[in-house]
Amino acid sequence: MLLLRLAWLLTAAALCSLLLLLLLLLHGHLLTGGQLVAGTCEIITVDRDSSQPRRTIARQTARCACRKGQIAGTTRARPACIDVRIVRNRTWCAMTPCLDDEGCDLLTNRSGWTCTQPGGRVKTTTIESEINSSKLPSSSREVS
Repeated sequence: MLLLRLAWLLTAAALCSLLLLLLLLLHGHLLTGGQLVAGTCEIITVDRDSSQPRRTIARQTARCACRKGQIAGTTRARPACIDVRIVRNRTWCAMTPCLDDEGCDLLTNRSGWTCTQPGGRVKTTTIESEINSSKLPSSSREVS
């Protein structure tokens, strides 16, 4: 009987420790007081312009808290922290900006990239302002 009580006591202590560890891990990933966890991004604004036929221009603004050596970028069509060398070298497809079923190609002047869907629809993303080592320029996405 004493061994059974000891086993229950050890099991309860292990579960409490596991629960405490889980709570600490979750606390580190939650947004608190308007601050982002390092290495994460959130979309602030989205603006779509469909005034031209067969063309939609979409702009979005994201806020990121990137780690050292990272900068705000796009991964799988979502804002993300990426390696700063991708931006400096303008090797946009290295950040995997397109969805899994899309193909990525650099624009000839390296000012952006295109994501080609299996049906042939092309999404073009261009960088509007000069590359600055301290921040990622705003971008616009044109869907044709």
